[in-house]
Amino acid sequence: MLPRLFCLVGPADDLSVLPGLARLGIRGFQVRAKHWSTPVSDRQALELVRRVVAAVRPHGAVVVVDDRVDLALAGAADGVHLGALDLPVAEARRIAPGLLLGATCRDRDEVCRAAADGADYAGLGPVFDTVSKPGLPPALGLAAITAAAGPLPLLAIGGLDAPRARQAREAGAHGVAVIGALWRPPDPLQAARELLDAVA
Repeated sequence: MLPRLFCLVGPADDLSVLPGLARLGIRGFQVRAKHWSTPVSDRQALELVRRVVAAVRPHGAVVVVDDRVDLALAGAADGVHLGALDLPVAEARRIAPGLLLGATCRDRDEVCRAAADGADYAGLGPVFDTVSKPGLPPALGLAAITAAAGPLPLLAIGGLDAPRARQAREAGAHGVAVIGALWRPPDPLQAARELLDAVA
């Protein structure tokens, strides 16, 4: 079952919070293994993947790795999420048939292609403007979720707090992936409770 809420995790985030987030009910964690503000080696990235897996898997959560099939396999993660410049979805499915496989998409045509190539879900976004990742294309808006829904479960991403996460679900998203909505508030656990309520 694809989680309805994914928490993106990078090397600057407080990993001590992860078990608490998983105990509350967050069942998806995505390790950002590329595009970090401070360059890290592959060995450091692999260690981060392993630390996240060790922190959340005992509580029933799954871990996907952003962009890197090799790190997902080496770190015993559950899946990989691929962007437009990463390994093609069909190739990732061929070499890692057992991984949960997500693909970044911006419209229904891209979602259909990802489904045909073997993806399990599509990450659609940015739905709203966000400051968590620079250089993103223009925000799609909620209508894009409704237009793209159907071929694959959609995880909306980009500028989502709890009220917007609820709107994304109502528009047809299976769930959401968040960065700032969890890591910027002073109490990530309370933010997690609000997000979990919003996507339930």
